[in-house]
Amino acid sequence: MTVAKDLSRSRHHISRRNMGPSQFQLMQADPQALDRLDIRFRWGHYGIQVLRCHLTSLKTGHIIQAHKHRDFEFHFIPSGTGTVVLDDGAYPVHAGMFFLTGPHVIHQQEASQWEQLDELCLHVDIVKLDDASTTSPSATPWGEEWEVAEAEECMRQLHTMQAHPTVDQYDAMSWFLTAYRAWHDRELGAFSTIRQAVIQIMLRTARAHHVTQINTALPSRDMNAYRYSLATQYIRDNYAHPLTLEEVAEELHICGRQLQRILDEQAEETFSGYLERYRLTQVCMALTHSDQTVEQLAGQHGFSSGSYLHYVFKKRMGMTPQQYREQQRLNQPMDGASSSRSTPSH
Repeated sequence: MTVAKDLSRSRHHISRRNMGPSQFQLMQADPQALDRLDIRFRWGHYGIQVLRCHLTSLKTGHIIQAHKHRDFEFHFIPSGTGTVVLDDGAYPVHAGMFFLTGPHVIHQQEASQWEQLDELCLHVDIVKLDDASTTSPSATPWGEEWEVAEAEECMRQLHTMQAHPTVDQYDAMSWFLTAYRAWHDRELGAFSTIRQAVIQIMLRTARAHHVTQINTALPSRDMNAYRYSLATQYIRDNYAHPLTLEEVAEELHICGRQLQRILDEQAEETFSGYLERYRLTQVCMALTHSDQTVEQLAGQHGFSSGSYLHYVFKKRMGMTPQQYREQQRLNQPMDGASSSRSTPSH
């Protein structure tokens, strides 16, 4: 894309989003507030330390002489016009653009002669953590492998990006304001918000320089196994009350027939069979550890009456509730540990 085309596209983008200095007026009250925070966190296999995160203004005609850093510096222009000078030439910048100067990239910033140049700067030190190679994908808990993969791809993109200014088409600069508001409001979760803001700035910067569309893989579920897990958990949470196949299916936003197919597939069991078996499991525990009557147990564990519980229990267990209780207490060791006799599995 030529510089002329880039400028035209950028101006259209700014007009559409109505960006201007007023959007960052809140930050002007304390432009260096975030610089005073010691923000460090882990992202995937990388340690991220925020060295600077601020809003600064270059007065008309002001020049920041050519310099370089050993770290990444993200430059976003919320308002104003100017020029960034790189090894291969000078590039105009204006509101809605950004450029990334990676490690050891020499750059010089200049405000125009007729307008000041405002810049949002994120300067971060990114360190590959030593223990990264010891963590296998199968050992990463709670979906961490997906964060690891995104962090790796982002770093790969950042290391291959050119420093040439381009349009902030994914609105990365608005995350500076998100981070500032988190500092300003000091509400619960402020650190997490700032951490996410820094990650979003890096990710959206990397996305803006994709040459081709990358269709990122996302974690997917085995929906039948997932629904089976939800259904059985719902049954366990509510087994003591009258419960129907249709009620549980409605909770999962599926029909009763589909839920029964899932139960058949996952457990080779009917809904009523699973419910009854789980209720009996709870009754067996109560018989072992309490002196409640069969009538009381029936009311507490979802059976319509003591006589019905007595009937179901004998049919499933081959003995009456009272016989089960006596057997369990007889088999209890002297130290009070439970008998090894099995109860209905669940």
